[in-house]
Amino acid sequence: MRDIEGIRDVLPLRFPYLMLDRILEEDNEQVVALKNVTIDEPVFQGHFAPPGPAVLPGTLILEAMAQTAAFLLVRDRETLGYLVGVDRAHFRRPVVPGDQLRLTARVVRRREALVKAEVTATVDGEAVASAVVTLVTAEAQDVDPAR
Repeated sequence: MRDIEGIRDVLPLRFPYLMLDRILEEDNEQVVALKNVTIDEPVFQGHFAPPGPAVLPGTLILEAMAQTAAFLLVRDRETLGYLVGVDRAHFRRPVVPGDQLRLTARVVRRREALVKAEVTATVDGEAVASAVVTLVTAEAQDVDPAR
């Protein structure tokens, strides 16, 4: 398990772009992370401003999913991982303040500098989003993610 400082040791992102609060599980094939959705996040100041509902944008859910998958690629390296592909993204229900996203990334394909992962996001055991994401390391940006 990694707390926020352990996450910051791996991912170079900082507030407000760091979307993960805790890593619950990690091995070579899977990472499970948490993201607590709180009303005081900057996005809620402008997204569907009152009187509309406070809803976490799908792009930010996808970003949290990609950051979870990044652990599969860069946690044991001194490099950056870049999102280069998103396939089969589906959003099933809104995510609102008070929700806790549980994000699970599983390896579909791995090459030296590339990882393709199936990522799911759930709230209280209910699927809210899923996608397949592809990431490459900084030194291998010329890798063709379609291979």
